[in-house]
Amino acid sequence: MPFIANTDQQQQEMLKELNMSMDDLFAEIPEELRCKSFNLPEGISEQAVRQTLGGLAKKNSTHLTGFIGGGFYDHYIPAAVNALVSRSEFYTAYTPYQPETSQGTLQAIYEYQSMICRLTEMEVANASLYDGGTALYEAMMMALRSTRRNKIIIDDSVNPIYRVMIQSYTRNLKIELVETTNIDGLASRDAIIEKLDDKTAAVIVQNPNFFGCIEDYTDIADAAHARGALLIASCYPISLGILKTPGAMGADIVTGEGQSLGMPLSFGGPYLGFMATRSQLMRNIPGRIVGETTDSQGRRGFVLTLQTREQHIRREKATSNICSNEALCALTALVYMSLMGKNGLKDIAQLCADKASYAYNRLTAIPSVTPHFQSKWFFNEFVLDLPGNAADVIGKLVEKGFAAGFPLSRYYQGMDNSMLIGVTEKRTKQEIGMLAEALEAVL
Repeated sequence: MPFIANTDQQQQEMLKELNMSMDDLFAEIPEELRCKSFNLPEGISEQAVRQTLGGLAKKNSTHLTGFIGGGFYDHYIPAAVNALVSRSEFYTAYTPYQPETSQGTLQAIYEYQSMICRLTEMEVANASLYDGGTALYEAMMMALRSTRRNKIIIDDSVNPIYRVMIQSYTRNLKIELVETTNIDGLASRDAIIEKLDDKTAAVIVQNPNFFGCIEDYTDIADAAHARGALLIASCYPISLGILKTPGAMGADIVTGEGQSLGMPLSFGGPYLGFMATRSQLMRNIPGRIVGETTDSQGRRGFVLTLQTREQHIRREKATSNICSNEALCALTALVYMSLMGKNGLKDIAQLCADKASYAYNRLTAIPSVTPHFQSKWFFNEFVLDLPGNAADVIGKLVEKGFAAGFPLSRYYQGMDNSMLIGVTEKRTKQEIGMLAEALEAVL
């Protein structure tokens, strides 16, 4: 119908036109999940609302010392970050639909893109990706478009949350998604190379991987390129302060979660996905790219060089249906990286690695606590085996004031007693020692 139904009569006319009833629209929802009635209480005053919500907020465990990683990290955020990004000229800005009048917003995006390129050692970066998982999915679709192939190889050492997202997005697409199994916490190189063929569009890997292990994927990049495929690398941006970059490994598309670049955990968002690629693949990149130019008077200016969102161009030619704008989160990452600088990022990365090593040695000194993998090459996360169920132990540690780790049995079979522990620069030697004492007491 050519109108929006805003009255009961119009709704009935639309349903009649569709030859449907209102119940038909909800038929896919299981009966037990349907709302039977809206039994709402009587309204209360603003003061009463505040008191009620305040009481609910006090039930949150905000006192826990966090050692949880798995792709989202508790880093220190300098006060200047919030002070700058909360300025009204940034905070109220949205999508630059009229870019010629949005020079400040465009310059911020341009500078953000430039820093992501330097951080990853790639040639082109975009903006507007929602988070690390959707960025990885967009990279996969970009590889399919670029190679005109339909097979993707992904190792199970890639973040399982990202893999679930990819599986969900591709369930109804004609894509052959092949998953290889890690060997002792590292990507199965033999399996990946064996499955590479002329139908393969890309190989997806992660460094550091979900278990925290560090790898160099140069050999996989070479093998993929020899078969005409691309290498997609997901990475943890803080780690690039000291680790070999994806660009140096030969990656073609790099993605990651930008939350660690100045954004709080915030119960899961909003976060920031970043993407960088090589210039020859730029035409297939999703989102938007801001470029630098000069006007007719020779003055420096910024423009939306590439806009591949369906809101900007014809839907059939769009490379993505990204509809929102993550510029405020990108600005946060820009301000954070600017404040830290090259040496600051190195220092933070080194602190994370050093403190994780200290925690690893401290915790594995506890009787019956052992490392799950043989490799000791990790960045700021590692996997430990406990003498009992890891989820139960983690639950008991919560009672002692620690969010101690991530139970890997949630995503990996046979790892019921294994937990992933993450350490950032915020964790002190004293906190690590207290965690060790609490763990030993629980065990």
